[in-house]
Amino acid sequence: MGDSDPGRRFDDLYNLVYDPVFLVVAWSRVRGNKGSRSAGVDGVVPFSILFGSGAFLGGLRDDLKARRFVPMPVREKMIPKANGKLRRLGIPTAADRVVQASLKLVLEPIFEADFKPCSYGFRPRRRAQDAIAEIHFLGSPARNYEWVFEADIQSVLR
Repeated sequence: MGDSDPGRRFDDLYNLVYDPVFLVVAWSRVRGNKGSRSAGVDGVVPFSILFGSGAFLGGLRDDLKARRFVPMPVREKMIPKANGKLRRLGIPTAADRVVQASLKLVLEPIFEADFKPCSYGFRPRRRAQDAIAEIHFLGSPARNYEWVFEADIQSVLR
């Protein structure tokens, strides 16, 4: 797309990903979440980076700005599910988590603006159970809807 393309809505979002403010907010979210005590393949535990966080974020920013940042493989761990089965959990490195969180801060508002209120997949403060509740509500006899939709909700019903 050229600069004169009327369909183009955003320019140079990449510079926001390595903006110091975005990185600090991303770091705060990474360090404050439940997984902050788990190390990635590099052995670094985000919760353990306290006094060196400025240098950590500065180096990460430099790598992003110079476009030399390369994500690492995730550390895989098998965790039990409620039904007794196991599922794979991928644990990214601390740096990868911060970059992912910064990307989310930049991109989520852009995509959220175009979602319809009836969309529930992978959105903040929306769960599959909320979609099912709406289906039950809209499908009740008191409603007069005559359309059908298709969705994959099998794993929710197990």
